[in-house]
Amino acid sequence: MSLFSSAPPATEVRGVWLTTNYGLDWPRNRTNIEMQKKELIEILDKLKKYNFNTVLFQVRGRGEVFYNSKIEPMSTLVAPVGPGGAAFDPLAFVIEECHKRGLVCHAWIVTYPLGTDRHVKSLGSRSLIKKNPSITKQFKKEWFLDPGNPRTDDYLLSIVKEIVTGYDIDGIHFDYIRYPDNRGRFPDDGMYRLYGKGKSRDEWRRDNITRFVVKVYDWVKAEKPWVQVSSSPLGRYRSLGGHGAGWTALETVSQDAGKWMMMGKHDAIYPMMYYKEGLFYPFVDDWLKHSNGRIIVPGLGAYQMIELGWSCRDILNQVDYTRKGDTYGQAYFRTDNVLSDTKGILNELKEYYRYPAKLPPMTWLSDSIPEGPFDLRAEKNEEGVFELSWQANIRERMTYNVYRSEIDTLHTDRAEELIAVGLHETVYHCLPEENDKAYYYYITTSDAYFNESSPCIPAFFFHSEMEK
Repeated sequence: MSLFSSAPPATEVRGVWLTTNYGLDWPRNRTNIEMQKKELIEILDKLKKYNFNTVLFQVRGRGEVFYNSKIEPMSTLVAPVGPGGAAFDPLAFVIEECHKRGLVCHAWIVTYPLGTDRHVKSLGSRSLIKKNPSITKQFKKEWFLDPGNPRTDDYLLSIVKEIVTGYDIDGIHFDYIRYPDNRGRFPDDGMYRLYGKGKSRDEWRRDNITRFVVKVYDWVKAEKPWVQVSSSPLGRYRSLGGHGAGWTALETVSQDAGKWMMMGKHDAIYPMMYYKEGLFYPFVDDWLKHSNGRIIVPGLGAYQMIELGWSCRDILNQVDYTRKGDTYGQAYFRTDNVLSDTKGILNELKEYYRYPAKLPPMTWLSDSIPEGPFDLRAEKNEEGVFELSWQANIRERMTYNVYRSEIDTLHTDRAEELIAVGLHETVYHCLPEENDKAYYYYITTSDAYFNESSPCIPAFFFHSEMEK
C-alpha cells in the first residue's frame, strides 16, 4: 500500500497563517529591527525549503497594524526605530522577501474585534474607541467594530485601500469577519431598529457582513483585479443533519460565506476546520457544494497537536482527504506549529510536498493564456553554477515556472517534472547533482491570475563533471 493516497499535485495551495498576534509566530524579539528581519527571513527560508507557496501574514491585529498606516497605530511588538534609523515596515519587508522566494503574500486582516478593555486602554488616544467611538460596541468586556453600522464598512474599506494601493500584495484575507459568538446579545438594538426594515435579526446581521464583503470585493477588483479576496470563516458552514450544531458560520455568527462564493464575491475561502473525523470530512464536502468554482483551502489545526493532543496522523489524514476531492490545497494554523516539527509533522510534510506546486488559476477573473518565454539557454556559468536564462515579453506581475524532463515531452500536470515556481526574474540558478544524466529544461509563464502559458522550446543539457 502506498504511503500517500495520491501523487503530489502539480497545482496546490500550501499555506500558513503567520501569526503576529502576541508575537506567536513573529516577532519573538521585541527590541531590535535587524533581529526581527532575521527571524522573518528564517521563517520564509524554511517555508521555501519545504515547498510551501502561500503566506497569510497577519497585518492587522486588534486595532493596530504591522505596516506604516495613517489610519491605525503600528503594533508595539514592532521594534522601535533607533537613533537616525529608518522606520521598519514589516508588510513591505515580508512581501519583498516572499517574492524573492517565489512565495505569494496575502495581507491577513482581523476584521471586527478591537480587543479587551486592557488592550484598548494600552493604545490610549491612538485607539479607535477614542478616535471614532460611534462605530464601536462593547460586548462581554471586549470591543468590536459594529457590523450593523454602514460607516463601519467605510472605515474597514479605508484600511483595505491603504494596503492594496500602497503594497504589491497578492491577496487580502479577512479573519473574524463575523459577529462575536452567541453567548449573549451583541448590543445592536439601535442599529437594528434603524436599518432592520422588517428582516429578522439573524437575517439582518448576515446581510450586514455580506454588504461589506460585496463592497470590498468590488473595490479591490476595480483597483487591482488580480488581488485575491478571501476569508477564513468558521470551519463548519452550517449544521448537517444535526451534526455540528452550536458553532457554525451561518447559524452562530451570521457569516454566510457560502453565499459569498455563490455570489462571486470571494475568490477563495480558507475555512478554519480545526476538528477531526465526523466534524471535518462532511463539512469539507459541504464547502465544496458552495464553491461556485472558486478556491476552497481547508485550514488544518496543526496547533491541536498541542492543545488537544492530536497525533501527526490526524493532520496527515486530512491532507490525504483534501487531495482526493476538489479542494485546492491546505493551510496550517499556525506557522510555528508546523516549522517546529510538532510531533514530526514537518518531516512528514517534507514527503507530501517533495515537489514544488503552482497556484490554481483564477479563471473567473481572467482565462486568457499568457505568451510563453523564448530563447531559453542552459549552461554552467564561470562559478560552476548551472544557469537557465530566457527572454519574455514582460507584462504586469508575470512569474515563471521551471520544469525538467528526461524525454523531449513535458507534462505540466506532473509535479515530479517541476523544479521551481513563482520566479520573478528571467534567470534561474541551481547546483544540480552531477549524475551524468541529460535533461530537457522548459520554462512557462504565469500571469497575475496564475494562468499558465505553453512551455517554451526546451534547452537540452547533459550534467556531468566533464566540460561541456
